[in-house]
Amino acid sequence: MAKSARHGLISGRVQGVYYRESTRQEAQRLGVTGWVRNLADGRVECHLEGSVEALAQMELWLWQGPAAAEVTGMELEEVACAGLTDFQVRRTDA
Repeated sequence: MAKSARHGLISGRVQGVYYRESTRQEAQRLGVTGWVRNLADGRVECHLEGSVEALAQMELWLWQGPAAAEVTGMELEEVACAGLTDFQVRRTDA
């Protein structure tokens, strides 16, 4: 199976609403590896690796997020795979 990778920035009410942990859970369900973290400007940043089909499903989920989230924008770009083997919630000083 060929792997693809995406790097993304998600805007809206995405911090303080369980967005990162929910993203980790959904990524694990879909077999996607990578990471997610909060940014100081209120956005969430992510790196996703997986099959084209899994990444398409993950993108749809990112637009929705958990129940308390309100996503107003998302920028995803194709990037090189880093060969990640799990999905992590990265902590920041945000």
